[in-house]
Amino acid sequence: MQIKTTGIAGTMESSDIMITIAPPSGKGIKIDLESSVEKQFGKQIRKTITDCANKLGINDADITAIDKGALDCVIRARVETAIYRACESTDYKWEAV
Repeated sequence: MQIKTTGIAGTMESSDIMITIAPPSGKGIKIDLESSVEKQFGKQIRKTITDCANKLGINDADITAIDKGALDCVIRARVETAIYRACESTDYKWEAV
């Protein structure tokens, strides 16, 4: 998949995360993370975002994540949705995890 535009998913509510995927400004996945629990879980949040993007074939992207205590399953759902929106794709391949 190729990122064509900016895609957004999520809210700023408690236990959620807002993910914004934008066309890359360079090579690789750049993650700008804002989270009150970044010191404890920042590494895991970044890994979940990166793994989810790579699974969908995204290797280059600018990703902004504003976390309000989201669980991994919520992070994955928001990242996938934002990627599909950014790629203007309707070829969803949803999986129950």
